[in-house]
Amino acid sequence: MRHMKIFFTAIITLCVVGVSDAQSVLDGIYQPEHTLERRVIPYSPLREADIMWLRRVWRRVDLREKINHPFYFPEKAEQGRKSLFDVIKESILNDGTLTAYDPGPLGDDDMFTRRMTPDEVRGLLSKVDTVYSENLLTGEMEQQLVPLDVKSTDVKWYEIKEEWFFDRQRSVMEVRIIGICPMLAKKDELTGEFRGLKKLFWIYYPEARYVFVKSEVFNRANDVERRTYEDIFWKRQFGSYIIKMSNVYNRSIDQYKKGLDALLEAEDLKQTIFRMEHDLWSY
Repeated sequence: MRHMKIFFTAIITLCVVGVSDAQSVLDGIYQPEHTLERRVIPYSPLREADIMWLRRVWRRVDLREKINHPFYFPEKAEQGRKSLFDVIKESILNDGTLTAYDPGPLGDDDMFTRRMTPDEVRGLLSKVDTVYSENLLTGEMEQQLVPLDVKSTDVKWYEIKEEWFFDRQRSVMEVRIIGICPMLAKKDELTGEFRGLKKLFWIYYPEARYVFVKSEVFNRANDVERRTYEDIFWKRQFGSYIIKMSNVYNRSIDQYKKGLDALLEAEDLKQTIFRMEHDLWSY
């Protein structure tokens, strides 16, 4: 009986030591807690009577620009950080904390009309292609199934729908993002040439804020002051260009301007917002 007690005591001691060793392994000099405790800063309340001026704007964010690299990297999750698309995808498919909205067959529905189920999103992001290859032993052509999964590295553009407004109650010009849409490059199946952009789905930004506020983003200046995707959008720390502003024809810039003229038109629309705010004051 005494030997049995000694045996079980040794087993328990080993287990405790093993747990203690596992808990003592820390990748860093402290346990990060700040991001996990972050809370969404609520918007200031608005009344229709307080909105003196309002324009709806659509922007395009190109992740190939250096300022937008925090949205694109890391290509694989590491050190608690994920790319923006990985955060969105996992929140839709695994957690259910985000809802995807169908952009429509032509990609022109940005009003969050129809909700997409997780299975629909999964089918959109994961497809199987059929290819034929020659068997080196028999010389016959054999059919093979090749998975074509949409990865975070495939998403290099985002479209942002937002509203700029002047609140006369607080005397401020403010912007609030309404929705975000990840996009892929469409390529010709035969030649592989670029054929435009394909919208995957829309997400409602006021809902996404509660996910983004707990998703860390790399800070080039200081590893301690890790920002979140909510910080980047809130502080407007990203590069973009206007592709459409609300107008009587409901048309985007590329429908009446091309090339350099389209970029100049986008810059002119940007200055329209700036001049609106600037002209409200006397100096």
